[in-house]
Amino acid sequence: MSNKIQLDIVSDVVCPWCIIGYKRLEKAIKELGVEDQVEIQWHPFELNPAMPLEGENLREHLAKKYGTTLQDSIRARENLTQLGAELGFQFDYFDEMRMVNTRDAHMLLQYAHTQGKQAELEMVLFSAFFGQRKNISDRDVLKELVQSVGLDAQQALAQLDNADAIEALQQAEDRWRHMGVNSVPTVVFNMTSALTGAQPVEAYKQVLTELLAQA
Repeated sequence: MSNKIQLDIVSDVVCPWCIIGYKRLEKAIKELGVEDQVEIQWHPFELNPAMPLEGENLREHLAKKYGTTLQDSIRARENLTQLGAELGFQFDYFDEMRMVNTRDAHMLLQYAHTQGKQAELEMVLFSAFFGQRKNISDRDVLKELVQSVGLDAQQALAQLDNADAIEALQQAEDRWRHMGVNSVPTVVFNMTSALTGAQPVEAYKQVLTELLAQA
């Protein structure tokens, strides 16, 4: 039985605060020097499960969903770009950027977990969407990304139309929703406590320190 701290991260790969939150968590883990004492698993959350294949202009999408104005959008992009740079992550926002459907991406992350490649693929997907202007709902793009982390593209892409894999993804999403997770990022610690939103580094360090002391 593992005595590591289990960190379950519920997120979506088109959520900027999810990668900010993760990078802050990663920094907290490194500053505490406890890389070998934590175990991370990512879990699916679709911000826009009904998003059509063609996607939607990001600014139009945010205006419709949250009432975000153009000025709000400009400020948010500048802020996220700065925060990302401070944490070693590149945001490359552009006017034609589109919000996309992430169902296939989550399917592939689910498969990657069985192959020990989930964390790598997670980072590749975040970088592709936010930093490389790639459409991560496009299966040709996804094929390229799974290959980049050493996964067998044919086996991975076969999951996308596999009824059992689709059902497993739905069950995973339902499970976290029934546990009360309704916004991301949410980091669950040892299935006993959770922090929602991109918390400061010190907040993650505090929880980790308390759990290590208990262990």
